[in-house]
Amino acid sequence: MAYRAGIVGASGYGGVELVRLLSAHPAIEMSVIAAHAQAGEPVSTLFPNLAGDRRFDAIDTDQLAELDVVFLAAPHGPALELGAALHDAGTKVVDLSAAFRLSADGFATWYGEVHPRPDLAAGDDAHLTTVAYGLPELDRGASRAAIRDATLVANPGCYPTSALLSLAPLMDHVVPGSVVVDGKSGTSGAGRAAKDHLHFAHVDGDLTAYGAPAHRHTGEIERWLPGESGPISFTPHLVPMPRGLLTTAYAALQEGVSAADVDGALHAAYDHEPFVHVLPAGSFPHTKALAGSNGCQLSAVVDPRTRRVVVTSAIDNLGKGAAGQALQNANLLLDLDETTGLSAIGMYP
Repeated sequence: MAYRAGIVGASGYGGVELVRLLSAHPAIEMSVIAAHAQAGEPVSTLFPNLAGDRRFDAIDTDQLAELDVVFLAAPHGPALELGAALHDAGTKVVDLSAAFRLSADGFATWYGEVHPRPDLAAGDDAHLTTVAYGLPELDRGASRAAIRDATLVANPGCYPTSALLSLAPLMDHVVPGSVVVDGKSGTSGAGRAAKDHLHFAHVDGDLTAYGAPAHRHTGEIERWLPGESGPISFTPHLVPMPRGLLTTAYAALQEGVSAADVDGALHAAYDHEPFVHVLPAGSFPHTKALAGSNGCQLSAVVDPRTRRVVVTSAIDNLGKGAAGQALQNANLLLDLDETTGLSAIGMYP
């Protein structure tokens, strides 16, 4: 018998990517595809790749609580309320918003709001053991056990996923406070809502930075980098392509650390991982190579002149950066093989 899943926010880009992935999942069926404003409308009206008669459902908390797992692809405001209610009802939840990723203090700092449930904030040391931050590869895979035992999983943001996978294995080798992260994402990362700066005439042929120096994902990267990372500098950029995300991270190396040490740390962390592939030094990731996948490609080079390491990482911002990772976490929550229904291989060209 298949597990029953619900998606809240299925009309957004992250939500509809979950619909696409779950449509082919062998062990999870979509019982509810909920969207607030689009309830009752055919899914194919918004997304022609999903042909058929399926319509968006209304959001019914009692109905969702009866399911085996619920994906929340809604903004953090609604997710705070619904995620807490479903957690308290014992329903397994994977939340794709920022509602539960930080500590309560971090949430107040970066989102300007008081967190209503500090016990469910994954970044608080005193959070419930039923809550986990959902990057399975973090801490060399040690976070998997917490995810498997959780009821509520805070799915990481797209930029933090790429940055953390790049830097986490190297933090023992770099100088605290020296980390700089440069991120570039396709326009789907800004969501489906019509926005003036996302019009084709504005983004085509253009490249721009935004959100510096205090983009909200800065706090998430700082919170989940292991050890004493110190403050980091993070600047995101909008790239005129629908999907894909690439980060280039820079950090000063500690005295005596060699290129072989860097390469060894990355391979030790990821050679056993199904979705993270370390490329040879001098070979750089391509966003197109990961399109439609849950994969991550990364590589590192050491500049002997500046004593800095440069790590480049590519993911699909809707895949490993959102829906793919959410499904990976759901597989773990349901005691399935975490690769079920997912691939590290992208569509190319």
